[in-house]
Formats: sequence, structure tokens, C-alpha cells
Amino acid sequence: MTDAMTPPQEAPAPEGARTSFPNDPDLLSRVLRPYRSKDTRYLKSAVLTVTAAEDQAGGSRLSAVCEFEIPESCYIDDTGHFNSVEFNICYNQMLYYGVAKAVQEKLVPPFSGWTMDDYWNRQLANFLITDFRSTFKRSMRGRVFHGEIEFADIVEWEGSDIRDPLLALRTLCRYWDEYGGGCHGEVRIAITDPPPVPRALLTTAAEV
Repeated sequence: MTDAMTPPQEAPAPEGARTSFPNDPDLLSRVLRPYRSKDTRYLKSAVLTVTAAEDQAGGSRLSAVCEFEIPESCYIDDTGHFNSVEFNICYNQMLYYGVAKAVQEKLVPPFSGWTMDDYWNRQLANFLITDFRSTFKRSMRGRVFHGEIEFADIVEWEGSDIRDPLLALRTLCRYWDEYGGGCHGEVRIAITDPPPVPRALLTTAAEV
């Protein structure tokens, strides 16, 4: 029987040495603090993994496998299934925790050049969704389920006379439950006003 925390294998995982970081309850609590109602704190745990590329030029890849619980909908009567609004809320919480943990552990550039204050000062106002795509393959019950986020691309754009500095992320995500339900998506994020980081880290980030 497959472990529920193991995502269904739809594509080969990135090759290379892996280091996993267990759930950090204190960090998770701080990340979810902006969600004023406890009923909207859907993310219960997350295990972050950094996978090194086979060659040094390839950089490292971040991903996280997460556990969720939605006792009841925060905005509508029970629909009986996981819906697009919940998809988005869960995605945001995976993203926030993933970046916060990467900053805390200094895992990959440019986040390895951030301080935790850099992150907390930007978590809400500077994380912007620029493109959001979701596909629902099979209906999920949406009460207790799992999710995964992968940071596929991380690129730092330096500022110029005509453009402010920007950090661009391309992420992949998916959710599944023990009943065979599942959905997935691709989301692009812009982080505005990123803190300045050493040029060596900028170069590496562009190669991730």
C-alpha cells in the first residue's frame, strides 16, 4: 500500500542528492499568523526537500510535501469537494512556508542571502501571483489530503533605469487524497522589492 505522504508518480523526480527538513511547527505557526481565523490555516505540516543537480551548474531544486486539513469551508456552505478557492489558499500556504524555510536554512540562492526579517517584511505585500493555472482531474473530498509544491525556476532580475528589481518564480503544485482524487497546477510568482544579495548568488540563482 502506498504511503499517503508519497505523491502519485506522474513524472520522474529530479536526480541528485537530497536533504529533507522535517516540519517546523514554530515556523509554520508564524507563517500562518496572517490568517486571522484558525479555520483558514489549512496547512498542518510540510517536509521541505532540496535536491542537488547532478552537475554543479544545474543548481538545486526545492520541493515540499504537505499535509492539509479543511474542517469546513471558510466562505461557502460545504460543496462536498475541494474547489478552486481552497486550491489557491493551500497553494499560498505551501509557497509561504517553502520560501520561509529556504530563507531560514539558507538553502538556495537568492533566498540564502535573505534574513528572516527580509522574508517577514515581504510575505504579504510583495508576493504577487502573475499567472495561475489549475486542472482538476478527479474530484477530491477536500477534508484531509496532501499536496506538493516544486520550485521549478527561480530567477533574479536586477533593477535598471526602467525596471525595478524583481524575483520571478515558476512553481508546480498538486494535491491528492486517499480516495484517488487529484488536481495540479502551475503558478508564476513575482516578488517585488527583493533585498539586495551578493552578485555571486545572483549568478547562481539565474542558473537554477
